[in-house]
Amino acid sequence: MADRTESSILIPAPPSEVIEVISDFDNYPAWADFKSVQILSENEGGWADEVEFSLEAGVVRDTYVLAYDWQITETGEGQVSWDLVRAGTLKAMTGSYALTAVDMEGAPDGIGTEVVYQLQVDVKIPMLGAMKRKAEKMIVDTALSSLSDRVLSRG
Repeated sequence: MADRTESSILIPAPPSEVIEVISDFDNYPAWADFKSVQILSENEGGWADEVEFSLEAGVVRDTYVLAYDWQITETGEGQVSWDLVRAGTLKAMTGSYALTAVDMEGAPDGIGTEVVYQLQVDVKIPMLGAMKRKAEKMIVDTALSSLSDRVLSRG
């Protein structure tokens, strides 16, 4: 699982607003393709430690648990990463969002956020590497677009 997919987006909102949406798992079903999301445990800082996702996207149905690591500053910059704990169809999943404040015209106070999303996925069913990368790219691009739309709709 050495290959990974990476993409980025500029969001005209400060990192604190972006990380607020990323960490608000209870509202993922409203803007991301999840049937349900449940926080199973939190760390001492109040960040989600393990989260269970139920996905029903067309023929793809799965329930899986991710373990999170939050390396976020008070301003919302930094990185949140995750690893697969257990799943039905997935064999492995590792990913991260890296948030960096950037000067951005049109953003509140001139501060926007560059979000870099990395994702590696492996499934239990045989699949060509090119098909996996294409699926990852679709997931990453859709997630970044949906994240941006959600952050901007809250402002």
